[in-house]
Amino acid sequence: MKEPLVTIAVPSFNQGRFLDEALRSIFEQDIPVEVFVLDGGSSDESVEVIHKWAPKLSGWRSRKDEGQAAAINEGIAQGAAPFVCWLNSDDWLLPGGLKCLVEALGRHPEAPVAYGRAWNFVENSGKRAPVWVEPFDERRLALRCIISQPATLIRRTAWDAVAGVDANLHMVMDYDLWWRLYRQSGPLAYVDQFVAVNREHELTKTRTLRRRHYREAMEIVRRHYGRVPLKWWIAQPYAVWYKSIVYRLCPTTVSEQ
Repeated sequence: MKEPLVTIAVPSFNQGRFLDEALRSIFEQDIPVEVFVLDGGSSDESVEVIHKWAPKLSGWRSRKDEGQAAAINEGIAQGAAPFVCWLNSDDWLLPGGLKCLVEALGRHPEAPVAYGRAWNFVENSGKRAPVWVEPFDERRLALRCIISQPATLIRRTAWDAVAGVDANLHMVMDYDLWWRLYRQSGPLAYVDQFVAVNREHELTKTRTLRRRHYREAMEIVRRHYGRVPLKWWIAQPYAVWYKSIVYRLCPTTVSEQ
C-alpha cells in the first residue's frame, strides 16, 4: 500500500445528505490519501454515512466540538502526509483534481499552496457557474477572496509554519489562511483547471450569516493589508441586502463569492 500523499480533513455537522458524495469524490481520486472525518455530533444520517466509509477512513469521530476551524486543525494534525487540505462535507472534488494540484506544487516548489478553479453549484436549481478565481496577486486578494477553498492544496510544512486555520474565526478562516500563508511563504500558485465544486444551499453560512461574513472579511483585509479598500464598503450593502433578495427571487442568477 502506497504512503498517503494528502491528508484530508472533512469537517461536518448535520450534512449527512451531502457527506456521501463528498467522501466518494475523495476516494475516487487517483492518488493515495488519508481521510479524517470530524463530525460535530450530528443528529441526522451522518454517522450511518460515516460507518459506510469507515473501512477507508484513517479516523473519525462524532461529538460536540469547538467548531469548524478547530475540527479542521484536529483532523490535519492526525495525519502525516506531505500535502494537506480540507473538504467541507457539502462540497466535492472533481476527478483528477487532487493529482492536478499535487503536480502543480511539484512545478512550483517555492509555493506554499496550489489552487485551481471551482464550480459553484446551486442546490435548489441544479445550475452551476464558475466561482470567481484568478491568478494570485496581493492587490486583487485585498479586493476579494480570489481563491476557492475546495480547490486548494497546501504543503504541510507551510501549514505547520502558520499553525493551521485560526480557530477563533467562523466565517473567513480560509481567507485569513491564504493571507498568512502568503506573508509567511510567498505567492500561491494558480492552476487554470477546474478541480472542485462548491455547493450552495439554503444553510450555507455565507447565505444565512452574510452580514457577519462581511464584517469578518473586512477585518481580515485590514489586519493583513493595512487598510480596507473602498470596494468592500460599496459592495457590502449589495451583498447583505440586495443580493440576498435576488437569490430568493431568482437563485440561478447569483454566484457566491
